[in-house]
This record gives sequence, structure tokens and C-alpha cells, in this order.
Amino acid sequence: MRLLAIGKGGGPERTLFDRYAKRIKPALALVELPDGVGAPAEIKRREASALLAALKPDEFVIALDQDGTAPDSPELAHRLAGWMERSRKLAFIIGGAEGLDATLLARAGARLSLGRLTWPHMLVRPMLAEQIYRAQMILAGHPYHRAGRP
Repeated sequence: MRLLAIGKGGGPERTLFDRYAKRIKPALALVELPDGVGAPAEIKRREASALLAALKPDEFVIALDQDGTAPDSPELAHRLAGWMERSRKLAFIIGGAEGLDATLLARAGARLSLGRLTWPHMLVRPMLAEQIYRAQMILAGHPYHRAGRP
């Protein structure tokens, strides 16, 4: 399982990402690609080219996109199980500040949103890793602490 993301990260966000990425089975590998340069449309095009080149043909792509579906944690667990049944190789992608180009969205088999709020891209990485870990724990039968909440 891989996470392809635009931009180089570090600091506490990276530490938090690493904390959850190691717990995920198979481990969530992070592939960082450089930010695009130029006008906004050119940035999106260049970042899309880099992300598309880094994707493997047999990977099922899940694009992090504000217009994607925003499941709750049990729903994400169900979707993750379905994605893993279809393909053992999953690739989550996070674009840069300009968002994802239409070519990437067309390549994606699914679009996932972490909500309508705007999040710093470096913070989305550990948030996604934590949600994937949580989904795997739900699938493994660990009690979900929000289940049954009115």
C-alpha cells in the first residue's frame, strides 16, 4: 500500500504519519514528489504528470479529493476491505495546493474526502494514515469506540 503525495514533509506531521504508517498492514509507504512550478494550470499538469508516472499499472488509485465521498470510519473500513479484495495494491494520492488534475481523477478508481474543511496537505497525510489504521482495526474486530452512539 502506498501514499503518493506532492511536497516534501517533515517535522511533527511526519512523525505522526510514521507512527500510524508502521501499524498498517501492509505498511503504508510514502512517496513524496516535488511541487510543480508555474501558473496554477501548469502546476496541476506537472504534478499530475509526476504522480501518473509514479503510479504502477496494477495499482488501484484512491484520490484524496474534496468532492469525493466522505464516509464515516466504519464505512471507510467497509470500502477499504472492498478495495483490497479487488486489488492487493492500493495507491492513495494527495495533490498539491492547486488540487488534482482531471487526468488523475480519471485514473482514480475512487475519490475520498476527509470533509469539506480545508486541511494543510502535510496534515492530511497522518490523518489518512490514522483512518486507514482505524479501518483495519475495525475490520479485525476491535471494538469501535463510537459504535452505537446516538
